[in-house]
Amino acid sequence: MLAMNVLTTNSAEETRQVGVLLGRLFEPGDILCMYGDLGAGKTALSQGVALGLNVNEHVTSPTFTLINEYQGRIPLYHMDVYRLGGPDEMDDLGYEEYFYGDGVTLVEWANLVKEALPAERLDLQIIKRGDNERLLRFIPWGKRYNILVEELLKLVRAGD
Repeated sequence: MLAMNVLTTNSAEETRQVGVLLGRLFEPGDILCMYGDLGAGKTALSQGVALGLNVNEHVTSPTFTLINEYQGRIPLYHMDVYRLGGPDEMDDLGYEEYFYGDGVTLVEWANLVKEALPAERLDLQIIKRGDNERLLRFIPWGKRYNILVEELLKLVRAGD
């Protein structure tokens, strides 16, 4: 199902497939900030993004390492900031090198470091509705991300 900038998925695999489509559309410097409860599907979506970027490694949530780096057609930087004490601790991670670097940055639990996030980015709220259903609400911040969401929705409509 599709409405405005919202997609509904009915399984972890469907959520992963949305990630694959995003990964194919992402360009160097793109930033995806994910918001959602534990078990909402942030990691499944991240795994899909990695597949869409041609990453050959298994992607897991970097809860204890904070950042995992993967090589694909462009680098993927996967951050999990759940354990940070706030946006001030982002400096210790050297986050600007990731945000303004040559890869794609995914930030899980982005709400915890909102003050450190760039003004232009793609926010994604993942809302758990039952065991398998997820509502994916895309909030683009900036022209690049408006275009990216439009392209994603075209692909979904086309059934890719």
